Amino acid sequence: MKVALIHDWLVGMRGGEKCLEVFCELYPEADLYTLVYVPESISQTIRRMNIHTSWLNRLPLAQKHFRYLLPLFPHAIEQFDLGAYDLILSSSHCVAKGVFPHRALHLAYTHSPMRYVWDLHDAYLAGGNGSIMKRAGLALFRSYLRRWDVDSSARVDSFIAISSNIAAKIERFYGRTAKVIYPPVDVERFHIDREVKPFYLVVSALVAYKRIDIAVRAFNALKLPLKIVGTGPLRASLERQANSNIEFLGWLDDVRLAELYATCQAFIFPGEEDFGIAPLEAQASGRPVIAFKRGGLLETVVGLDGSSSTVSPTGIFFDEQNVDSLVMAVRLFEQNKDKFAADLIREHAGKFGRARFKREIAEHIELTLSQFRGGS
Repeated sequence: MKVALIHDWLVGMRGGEKCLEVFCELYPEADLYTLVYVPESISQTIRRMNIHTSWLNRLPLAQKHFRYLLPLFPHAIEQFDLGAYDLILSSSHCVAKGVFPHRALHLAYTHSPMRYVWDLHDAYLAGGNGSIMKRAGLALFRSYLRRWDVDSSARVDSFIAISSNIAAKIERFYGRTAKVIYPPVDVERFHIDREVKPFYLVVSALVAYKRIDIAVRAFNALKLPLKIVGTGPLRASLERQANSNIEFLGWLDDVRLAELYATCQAFIFPGEEDFGIAPLEAQASGRPVIAFKRGGLLETVVGLDGSSSTVSPTGIFFDEQNVDSLVMAVRLFEQNKDKFAADLIREHAGKFGRARFKREIAEHIELTLSQFRGGS
């Protein structure tokens, strides 16, 4: 069986690339197609694949500024010649699911419908992330990209969603149903530390829709220590807003990051995410999550609600995406620290482990292949 893997772009290792690593392990002889490729930013597991890039990758500065080429993405992804393959497995949050499958079975593991043109359009353009060029470009091409996104969904034989939250969006935008298979969390990379320190933790790209500005302003008011791991276009402006109790650490290696997860008071997550790997990494470290009550975290965090439920809580939700609501949630946590058991929080995170993901994906692909062959 000849297999093609499709991924939007390869410029760093985030949640989507962690899923792609598993696909590469399942199909090490597959060809991997992507729009833009920065080899030094990608893991060895992915780099060892036979990687094909689009014509966009040859443009000057494309590896650094490719996002400004968004209107060209549909044309570029459609240029890949996939006529020789039996199975296409796309990993898509933008255009990867829009390839032409020809005779192949096409399964689309969907991190999200194209966020920039649907429900997170305004969030992506908020604050310093919304330059005049980005606003003008999306205003001009948004309708076209929406039509293409819907039309190209017909090229997918079977959708797989990273969460029920995303499955609902696939149904709403594309009129299609999707199997839910949660992404992998490498639980074994994280550990519990019995010596918890006074600080709180954020791990995030510093971009507008993550709403790290809410965390900064809330901890300015709380005057509690906050460490922020991550980089992005908003780092400088966030640092200017922050008081001395807030520390920006940039990106850290896995060992240092695991230490911070294990020793923080709690993990702060003020954005709305399709699924959210980082909050589960914190839970794999036995630490609770304080999160905005929206999106994929409703499926991965067990909130403290004061009921007599026998399910051990793994975090606290706040209802409004603003500073006051987050401040109230942190104060509620400070009053209820003894209700969070590190061992039980880690046990909960184990349900989202990497081995489980690999098994569920392999089983679903095999089942879908057998159905496809039987119907052909």
